[in-house]
Amino acid sequence: MLPALSHIRNWIFDLDNTLYPVSANLFTMIDARIGEYVRTLLNCDADEAHRIQKGYFHAHGTTLSGLMAEHGVDPHHYLADVHDVDMDVLERNEALIEALARLPGRKLVFTNGDAPYAGKVLDRLGLGETFEAIHDIHATQYRPKPDPSAYQGLCDAYGLDPRESLFVEDMARNLKPAKAIGMTTVWIDNGSEQTPDADRSFIDYTVTDLGQWLHEILED
Repeated sequence: MLPALSHIRNWIFDLDNTLYPVSANLFTMIDARIGEYVRTLLNCDADEAHRIQKGYFHAHGTTLSGLMAEHGVDPHHYLADVHDVDMDVLERNEALIEALARLPGRKLVFTNGDAPYAGKVLDRLGLGETFEAIHDIHATQYRPKPDPSAYQGLCDAYGLDPRESLFVEDMARNLKPAKAIGMTTVWIDNGSEQTPDADRSFIDYTVTDLGQWLHEILED
């Protein structure tokens, strides 16, 4: 292990656009279904639905949180609907599978999606048996990343010392609360977050290929 990371005991990973490449465009399909859900729910045109969807995302962390707060949407119904997408676009990444298997310590998924969806994605990627647990939007009581309570709840649920934990995310803004409680932070810079002038001072490592980086820190 890279000496600078020898203290890490807990390896925490976001799911979408982190454990699979953004080029798979899976989240593009989910995003389209979210837009259609909003359009149908609020009986508005596509442009207005998009405006509302993105407004809720930025104000509440997820579109779901905004819909729950403003319209009383049932989260289970919403998540089942928007995650009903074709996962054939996902492929196994043998280098990533091997690297994750070699990591010492505990491995968890921390996602603003739900566990049923995450489980399907992980199975498709060949990672169905890799992680100890999936800490999902239900587990955070619908207070999603980057709400600080979500991170503390994760640590409390699994007895994690954040100073011995590393968190990998494609959304840089979701790393700031992790760094604030002592986690080591890794940003997957893959184009999924288009905020080039944003503060990046809370990011410890910036990588473009997760599997390659893991092999590098394992000193291959």
